Amino acid sequence: MLQEIEPTPRADLDGKIFVLVHGGGHGAWAFERLIPLLVQEGHQVVARDLPGHGLGAQLPRAYSNRPLSPQDFAGEPSPVAHVTLADYRDQVVATINRLAERMPDREVILLGHSMAGLVLNAVGEAVPDLVGRLVYLSAWMTANGTAFTDYMPAPELATGLIPSVLLADPAAVGALRMDFRTSDPEYRARVKAAFAADVEDDNWDAISNLLTPDTPFGPLTERVTVTSDRWGRIPRTYICCTDDHALPLAAQHRFIAEADSHTPANPTDVRTLTTSHSPFASAPDQLAKTLLHL
Repeated sequence: MLQEIEPTPRADLDGKIFVLVHGGGHGAWAFERLIPLLVQEGHQVVARDLPGHGLGAQLPRAYSNRPLSPQDFAGEPSPVAHVTLADYRDQVVATINRLAERMPDREVILLGHSMAGLVLNAVGEAVPDLVGRLVYLSAWMTANGTAFTDYMPAPELATGLIPSVLLADPAAVGALRMDFRTSDPEYRARVKAAFAADVEDDNWDAISNLLTPDTPFGPLTERVTVTSDRWGRIPRTYICCTDDHALPLAAQHRFIAEADSHTPANPTDVRTLTTSHSPFASAPDQLAKTLLHL
């Protein structure tokens, strides 16, 4: 799904294009509260579902069979296991190419949340001349030659709650698998604590019905190359979420330190939000203010 909102007249003067890339289990819908706040300031915004997510998601058969059979759910291969990081990258690159053709004078700000940090790495390396700034929103800004999975045993991830909510072996089923529609109050509380501790309960009830259970595992195992003369020359911002229990603050700081070591002449611009892993849901005003003041 491609969501494009026409800019206000002010955009003709100084508007930018924000391309928003959601994290695992989400879709373009995740930015519904953020988009109007950027548009009303004269910017154009594009958000798309990544392959295997949002309207393109495919659910395990066992997920729809309630009451859920834990054995079936843990063993069923994921219908999105075939999705690759190249699929993500190519879709975002195609979007940016179209925007560059239509509006060559507009700066593109590419924002990625959580898992989408991997996508920003790959896109920045592929088309550095078309991206004005990379913005990592509590995202996996993995170092050159590393993968998402390389960091999971790291001490900086020791307090992260994601492993505690996985319901299948990712390598066996091809996905990070969770149950966002569970009636188990204990499990449901763990999921909310991991991703959205500061989101109001009523809002979380609606959000969790939109989340999809499988995040493709393949992209998380792929090592990404980020060179100093391509990805490393793009200005980048990292927005730290201090109360994040999915990607702990220590891990966010590690990503920043590794990136700055890789490109010392282009250090990361660091901003901070006192939120959970989901500021687009819990604090969209604060997130918009941060983006508008880059």
